[in-house]
Amino acid sequence: MNKKNLEILGLTEEASVEEVKTAYEALRAKYLEERFMDGDVGNNAANMLTKIDNAYNELMNEMRESSDGTGENSDDLFLQVEELIKQGNITEAQRVLDGFNERGGRWHYLQSVVFYRKSWINESKKQLEIAIQLEPDNAKYKESYAKLNEKINYDASTGSNAGTGNGSAYRGQTMDSSAGDGQMGGNFCAQCLDCCYTYMCLSCLCDGCCR
Repeated sequence: MNKKNLEILGLTEEASVEEVKTAYEALRAKYLEERFMDGDVGNNAANMLTKIDNAYNELMNEMRESSDGTGENSDDLFLQVEELIKQGNITEAQRVLDGFNERGGRWHYLQSVVFYRKSWINESKKQLEIAIQLEPDNAKYKESYAKLNEKINYDASTGSNAGTGNGSAYRGQTMDSSAGDGQMGGNFCAQCLDCCYTYMCLSCLCDGCCR
């Protein structure tokens, strides 16, 4: 890894993904507070914010490339994606996922969750189907698939997306890949999003929460 970037974040070459993230967040918080101070202190803080942002992004890219989605750091990266999703940082979660070259069932599962959080229901469904094809014995993927199908069918039967400005964004869809995909997206109630995200990402499947 780039030694200069490590020095900026106060790290060594043995640093893990989580250590890079922790150091970055601590330094960013420090300089965000100082940047509004007068004189050299404020100017230095503004410059340091740019440096630590660049250092962090370059280090994370290096770590993704070195792991190649299958190496020693792949578990760390998957955990990072899960944490970013929990925090609602979907853009960064997608950026980390995009860095994987080898994309197995776990990758497609997490991509499904990201698409769901974007309200891209059709794309979420497709990614779950791929995850199940790659890992047909994975009970978590199957349960998430069933719950997503349940929500789609429930919303279709109740017309719960009516009046959102999207018309029948996914009304009448099923989990059958041969069915027409229709319009990708849809605005759903925050409660349903949170409940079904819990179903998919954390596998804490609370029966009936989207009913």
